[in-house]
Amino acid sequence: MSRIEESEMADAVSMVPARPIVARIRRLILTAGIAAAVYTIFTTGSRGYCPTPEGAVDPSCISLTLQPSGLIFLAIFAIVVVNLNFVLRRAHTVESALRYLDRAAAIIAILVVASVLISQIWFWMIPITDWDGTGTFFFPFPFGAVDLVTTPLNTQ
Repeated sequence: MSRIEESEMADAVSMVPARPIVARIRRLILTAGIAAAVYTIFTTGSRGYCPTPEGAVDPSCISLTLQPSGLIFLAIFAIVVVNLNFVLRRAHTVESALRYLDRAAAIIAILVVASVLISQIWFWMIPITDWDGTGTFFFPFPFGAVDLVTTPLNTQ
């Protein structure tokens, strides 16, 4: 056997254990992409309210729009990158590498589910019907971003 054939044989043998790791990395990236899409789709909403002119200090209508937060997308990306670095630096066996990748996928799924639930529940619990034209609302940051728009109430 020549040196080239031995080298090719050694490369082929060393790549076999990498197959499950590469497959799991592919699954992690797909999980991250699907989780980002699910988060984008389910972290949307809008509400509006116009108080009666008699009870309001400044008769205005309020409109709230819930949107995805960029911080959650950044967190998903960071989880993938950090765990790939863990696999490169800390994993000494295929099994430990797979554990790191599985944990990353689970953390991403938990983050997205929690973010959607927290942002939606918090958004719908904002007491806009108690609004009199003054005051402050607390939004579901960092789980979702809320855009607040006030417009004058036409009393004509």
